[in-house]
Amino acid sequence: MADTAYTTLAKYASHTYEEKKSVFIGDAAPVSTEEEAMAFIKGIQKKYADATHNVWAYRLSGGTSTETAARYSDDGEPQGSSGLPTLEAIRKKGVFDAVVVTTRYFGGILLGVGGLVRAYSHAATIALDAAHIITYEKYTEFMVETTYSDYQLILQELPRFGVLTDDSDFSDKVCLTLAVKSTAYAAFANRLTEITAGQAFLMETGERFDYR
Repeated sequence: MADTAYTTLAKYASHTYEEKKSVFIGDAAPVSTEEEAMAFIKGIQKKYADATHNVWAYRLSGGTSTETAARYSDDGEPQGSSGLPTLEAIRKKGVFDAVVVTTRYFGGILLGVGGLVRAYSHAATIALDAAHIITYEKYTEFMVETTYSDYQLILQELPRFGVLTDDSDFSDKVCLTLAVKSTAYAAFANRLTEITAGQAFLMETGERFDYR
């Protein structure tokens, strides 16, 4: 993963809505390769083989914050009315390594090109939101060794700084294995020194990309 923030999807999700009697089913999922994206698309096409259209788009980056591949298909809808708006919905959300398929069951009322653009954009957007958009950022991993009394003070500060707790060991002292956004590490370390009067021992142990 690149040394920058990176936004993708947390999970697969599906969302359905109706527009002028046409039913739109948006399916979104995280993927890492074109092969994975196409396999997902084919799976949805098979699932909804009786649908009027299965419009799709995907955007890849290979775990970086730079677009490396992007494809889309209108699947029989008027050119530019569905596939491209789906891809643009992914781009507007800032999401990488994601695929969206919107299935349409025609309800008998024509939407026009403008109506289709709005419908497919909306279907993609709500599917992406349902899949939970997450942003990976650089986190500093560190260890804190402290007394039981100071531990209670430290515990109150963890959520304020967005600190992730990886492990806790309670013996003669409390040893915490933690991680926090690298941009917040210095401020948290200063706060730790302040509330424990410099008695807590803190040591950096590494870095990783993570999210809250």
